[in-house]
Amino acid sequence: MSLAVARGEVVALLGPSGAGKSTLLTAIGLINPPTSGRIVIGGQPVLEADRALVDLRAFRRQHLGFIFQKANLIPFLNAVENVQVAMEINDMPPRAARRRALELLDYLGVADRAKNLPDALSGGQQQRVAVARALANQPSLILADEPTAALDSQRGRQVMELFRKVAHERGSAVMVVTHDHRSLDVFDRTYEMEDGVLKNGANKT
Repeated sequence: MSLAVARGEVVALLGPSGAGKSTLLTAIGLINPPTSGRIVIGGQPVLEADRALVDLRAFRRQHLGFIFQKANLIPFLNAVENVQVAMEINDMPPRAARRRALELLDYLGVADRAKNLPDALSGGQQQRVAVARALANQPSLILADEPTAALDSQRGRQVMELFRKVAHERGSAVMVVTHDHRSLDVFDRTYEMEDGVLKNGANKT
């Protein structure tokens, strides 16, 4: 398959269970690299066939953001600390990391929950914190795997709209694997997968 997602674009990947959507996402995210083909991110070749062209772990931290079905927040850190830690791992000074974490929580509408532990946040609030964490290191590409599966329709819609906001305002490329057809109007383009085959993307009309 051949697939390109541009900066500032939010793309949906649809298809039935077992179609290969999550496998494709983990390959693009350099978590489970493919054994053949080429991956280029931000104009930089990252993988050629099964040979890594960069330090994959360092590249993921610096250029990729991940959001999953569950927010996977660290339970003993509050909201701002969950975002801050992603930057400190990348050697950003703690004070600067905290300032940017607070700015991101404010941008995503959960600054008033900055000191709350994950258990004190609703599902939608946890996902907003997870989006903030994914944005922390200003990634070229954000990958989201069924991020609204555990949310009701209203909160799911809000999270999908966040992805559009992030792509259009922050200039990241955003790719979302989803079964939720109710919010497809927020995407610039949609792809369908079936039996490991990627069909042509459809532009939003």
